[in-house]
Amino acid sequence: MSLITACRNAERTIGDAIGSVFAQVGADVEYLVVDGGSTDGTVDAVRSWEPRFAAAPRLSLRWISEPDAGMYDAINKGIRMATGDVVGILNADDVLASPDVLRAVAAAFEGFDGDCRYGNVRFVKELGGRTHRVCFARGWRPWMLQWGYMPPHPAIFVRRACFARWGGYEPSRETYRIAADYELLVRFFRVHRMTSRYLPLVTTVMRTGGVSTRDVEARRRLNEEIVKANRANGYFCIFPMLLPKYLVKIWEFILPRLGFG
Repeated sequence: MSLITACRNAERTIGDAIGSVFAQVGADVEYLVVDGGSTDGTVDAVRSWEPRFAAAPRLSLRWISEPDAGMYDAINKGIRMATGDVVGILNADDVLASPDVLRAVAAAFEGFDGDCRYGNVRFVKELGGRTHRVCFARGWRPWMLQWGYMPPHPAIFVRRACFARWGGYEPSRETYRIAADYELLVRFFRVHRMTSRYLPLVTTVMRTGGVSTRDVEARRRLNEEIVKANRANGYFCIFPMLLPKYLVKIWEFILPRLGFG
């Protein structure tokens, strides 16, 4: 399995992400860090983990640091570097939810001839804090992409062969600054009929305040790009169709108050 982290100037959080990968047990993991030419201490932080990964029997760490065209370009580089049968994404400010997450993901692909497994994520304001929101993908279906709703991207694991067949993320900032992941899922699930199965597991703990939700302007642009992603792949979509997804998000905020997540 290959896990990719794209980062730039992530000195404050990158150690947490790497540490959560190093803590994984029972799985063969190729961890790829693609840095976009950081000017802070990110590269030094990544380099400091090399001896520990080198001594770990089932883990490996490879990294590069060079200018790129943004996050999705960096992820594409990681996919080209990957050698594992399955590819997952771990954001630089997120962590894997427990030490046996990747073992469970690897086991979920055993005897499964489909292309993708997807699970759940928890959102927190700070690591170790209470759950702010939980995204359960159990009821998600591919047709929901046309209505603005996708399974949580960091909880999606896809066979590497799918990227070879259907392409990677649209790297242009002018086309998709926030939602290239959404466009890829529309293309993979709806155009190419990628086969998948839900994995009842919280795979990732995400810090709140990501690029797509940090303010009103970011949310406006996200919705604009979701409409564009659907239309680019031949599916009708207009802004009012995206409104029901906010009812789902309200429920995601309520769930932790009811003791779920």
